[in-house]
Amino acid sequence: MLVANVPSRPLPSVQDWTCIVRGEYAESPGLSLTAPQVQRLWSLDADTCDAVLQALIGGGFLRRTHNGLFVRVDGGH
Repeated sequence: MLVANVPSRPLPSVQDWTCIVRGEYAESPGLSLTAPQVQRLWSLDADTCDAVLQALIGGGFLRRTHNGLFVRVDGGH
């Protein structure tokens, strides 16, 4: 059996995912998602999802509402 020598791509880092998620929130005003929805939308494991959301909260881009939704601090404006 012949196996092709295909270079593998490195998996996206938490920093990469943070940029991706930030970009989606920036392009979708009013986007509000729960952590499980973020996980499903970007196929993230729970630890990566938590790290991304915490990075976006810590950076002042997202906030968590009283009902568990993650929304932009500026409301998407």
